[in-house]
Amino acid sequence: MMISFDLDFIPNMINGAAQADVAILVVDARRGEFETGFEFGGQTREHALLVRSLGVAQLICAVNKMDAINWSQERFEEIVKKLAAFLKSSGYKDSDVTYVPVSGWTGENLILPNNPPLSWYSPTEENASNTISNGIIPGATLIDLIDRFRPPERPTSKPFRLCVGDIFRATGVGAATVSIAGRIDCGGIEVNERVLLRPSNDSVTIKGILIENTNVPSAFAGDNVVLNIQGVDPAHLFVGNVICDIDYPIPCATVLQARIIIFNVSTPVLPGTPIVFHFKSIQQQGKISRLIEELDRVTGELKRRNPRLLTKNSSGVVEIVLQRQICCELYSDVKELGRFMLRQSGSTLAAGIITEIIKPL
Repeated sequence: MMISFDLDFIPNMINGAAQADVAILVVDARRGEFETGFEFGGQTREHALLVRSLGVAQLICAVNKMDAINWSQERFEEIVKKLAAFLKSSGYKDSDVTYVPVSGWTGENLILPNNPPLSWYSPTEENASNTISNGIIPGATLIDLIDRFRPPERPTSKPFRLCVGDIFRATGVGAATVSIAGRIDCGGIEVNERVLLRPSNDSVTIKGILIENTNVPSAFAGDNVVLNIQGVDPAHLFVGNVICDIDYPIPCATVLQARIIIFNVSTPVLPGTPIVFHFKSIQQQGKISRLIEELDRVTGELKRRNPRLLTKNSSGVVEIVLQRQICCELYSDVKELGRFMLRQSGSTLAAGIITEIIKPL
């Protein structure tokens, strides 16, 4: 799955990015517009940090509106230089990031190779069209770069997990059947298989599986599916529930221990700091109840135990208490179900991974 974005709908973007394998970051080439998005508090920085924190490693940076700057090579290279330095500091590998000049208005370099306005971008004998130099492939269109994305590895051998993203009434599949939509995080599922709904522990039967409106006999990790399920009490079914292997139920808890990285925020994190916990398709109120350790952000080594606070751009281990239980996994076991974001007052506070599930239910 791929996600692209340039609007500030952060909560929805977190939900989408949590399901994405790769991303396209669209930036405005016009002078002043790019700088606004790139400065402190700008969307370009926040979006790039969010998708990387949620596990997206491969990125295309589409420098848009090149027509508005007269197709300037100098301006394109200036933007690439700034983005490259920032993305590398945010955890992206140089080899996983590419850059392409485009114009959404004229269609330049989206699907078809560039025309004379982008002649400086054309490949030469010294710089062939399949050669990457500083993240740039001369002559490559946006579609070309999308085709170069590496297919992700899928955890198909692990127990089945699917976080419910949407719920609606099934049609044409019999009474007492409900449809749920979501992305399979790990494992696989077959029609007529018995599974478990967590946290209610309802035992349900998969009566049908649809991928892109087509009935299929089975589905596996990475597939976005609609499951027609039978045997569930509708009062127990909510967005954020998890359908899982009946023999290997997913843990549920209200208290978690996690390693977090604080973003470039003005207010330090203290014990008792209220947060909104963004996890898959849910947003849960809670608080950071305890600061356990401060870590070196680069090496991960212990700096101090029981710190009084965690400041911007720092890393630490904390305890998080949520108002309601969530179904989750340790990041070391299932990455897709062990990542989260913390927000506060409309701003992104931190990204984190679950390292311990305290008193699982």
